[in-house]
Amino acid sequence: MAGSRPVLVVDDDEALRGALVEQLQVNGEFVPHEAASLADAEIKLSNGVRYDALLLDVGLPDGDGRDFCRKLRERGIKMPIIMLTGSNEEEDVVRGLDSGANDYLAKPFRLNELLARLRAHLRSFENSEDAEIKLGPYRFRPAARQLLDEQGGKIRLTDKEASILKYLYRAGQAVPRQTLLEVVWGYNQGVSTHTLETHVYRLRQKIEHDPQNARILVTDAGGYRLNP
Repeated sequence: MAGSRPVLVVDDDEALRGALVEQLQVNGEFVPHEAASLADAEIKLSNGVRYDALLLDVGLPDGDGRDFCRKLRERGIKMPIIMLTGSNEEEDVVRGLDSGANDYLAKPFRLNELLARLRAHLRSFENSEDAEIKLGPYRFRPAARQLLDEQGGKIRLTDKEASILKYLYRAGQAVPRQTLLEVVWGYNQGVSTHTLETHVYRLRQKIEHDPQNARILVTDAGGYRLNP
């Protein structure tokens, strides 16, 4: 099972924010973080914590969420952003989408609908060319199956290599070898752990400065873990 996905909820309505956080925590699918203002959201987005998505209220005490969304897009932040608003007027919806938001939900909304939309946007983003993961000195682009180094050089990955990196990143912890085999290769009885170890060996030759002393793709707890 992949690791829980961090989501930042930015809303000054404490009751609604609490309900969203509680719902996001169900089944451990997401790890919600809270912000009651744009200033608080900016601090959380700048402290190095990775967020997979942002739920952003339009009307906040220190500014308009749509302007904040536009600034995030101008800074190159591409994660899915769903705007939350008290108005469903067409002009407001258009303004929200024009600011770079992926979706726009008017209050009151059904929590299950919000979660369904959130999952859909996350799936779409993961498969887009915009999806990019910071991985040590590299930027990993899963859809393109490539790593970009700090000089702009490209490292090509096979489909299986990209799948291994993507799953380990999502897990956020050590993953047993058997789990990786089942996820990446499926339930194929003809595939052994030797197959996985061969792919990990080749990956390390591509991404590690010293493959014999791995710092990015490390062996841990009977499996493998990313140290991004």
